[in-house]
Amino acid sequence: MYARRVGGVVAMIVRQFLHWLRHAPPGERAEATRALARAYLYSELSPDDLAAAEGAMIMLLDDPSPLVRRALGDVFAPSQKAPPAVIQALACDQPEIAVPILALSPLLVDADLVDWVATGRPEMQMAIASRAMLPRAVAAAIAEVGSAQACLTLLENIDAEIAPFSIDRMVERFGHLAPIRENLLARDDLAAPTRQALLAKLSDMLVGFVASRHWLPKDDAQRAAREACERATIALAAQTPSVEIATLVEHLRASGQLTAGLILRALLSGNVMLFEEALAVLADVPIERAESYVHDKNISSFRALYDKAGLPGSAYPAFREAIEAMREGALLGEAGGTARLKRRMIERVLTRCAEGWGGEDVEPLLTLLRRFAVEAQREEARLFCDDLVASDGLIPLSDQRMVA
Repeated sequence: MYARRVGGVVAMIVRQFLHWLRHAPPGERAEATRALARAYLYSELSPDDLAAAEGAMIMLLDDPSPLVRRALGDVFAPSQKAPPAVIQALACDQPEIAVPILALSPLLVDADLVDWVATGRPEMQMAIASRAMLPRAVAAAIAEVGSAQACLTLLENIDAEIAPFSIDRMVERFGHLAPIRENLLARDDLAAPTRQALLAKLSDMLVGFVASRHWLPKDDAQRAAREACERATIALAAQTPSVEIATLVEHLRASGQLTAGLILRALLSGNVMLFEEALAVLADVPIERAESYVHDKNISSFRALYDKAGLPGSAYPAFREAIEAMREGALLGEAGGTARLKRRMIERVLTRCAEGWGGEDVEPLLTLLRRFAVEAQREEARLFCDDLVASDGLIPLSDQRMVA
């Protein structure tokens, strides 16, 4: 086709251009190639001239100098009128040539982009992740097999359409990396289960960090990190809309985090909704039934629900006493909402368990309740001090000295 169309002015220029290419240095070849590509896009050429120019540029794809091929890419990358064959070839070239094409070319279809994500190097994946109006299918491919840098680029791309399952996949793969974790936590559309999964990732990372430096024995580090994660989970649940609590609880169950300790912490924090939802999920009963058993005056109904949920019998005394305290209004007047442990309630439960439930099995429970009590007392002290600092009635230190 190209051999027959040689009648136009540009075709004559192209013929001379091809002869000149054989001896020109790479820099000059690159500049001439850039001029030819611009002429192809912006000059009014006859069909014969266009064919001749396109043929020359296809030949230039075999130029040994990357400067020449990069010149083609720089001109054609954002253009809708670029020759498709040239675009496809440049997209498969070495990264420094392919990146502008992969990032900008409107001629690349989703299927090709997914394939390049699967086979390309990290910098090529990053280029695709930065594309404007990136579709969900391509974002899913990056989340599944892309590098950490590509996933971070994807998260920073405000035009990208990212499905919730793709975000969950990035959490699973790279939630331990601070830049990705911080970017995700800053998102307004992040679901509560995903936020909790990030908290768990951070907890696991801290265990490894502390243990590797021998700051704490590994068991102590794991316990401290687990309790910190549970505190953060209860705080997260307190901010989660009620319609999402069931999804959060199901995530906790699936990830093995829906433990008796976490459920007891929820109850002692006054988060009755989370407590009831957890029992409903573990016992596999409707939430309405779980609610009725928790609030039934006959405590035996709750015991049946508790046993069906598979919670340990050694922890039952604390749950029973907490429910009795809740029914008697122990949560009234407590500060901190449902995000923090309630000191008065814990102290009452601890006293009742220590006095009325004997045996060695209850000792681990008492130890846990004592830790809860200390935590609640410290949190209450912080709230008290915050209120003091925020109070308008405080006398500045300099004024106090004047009064003295």
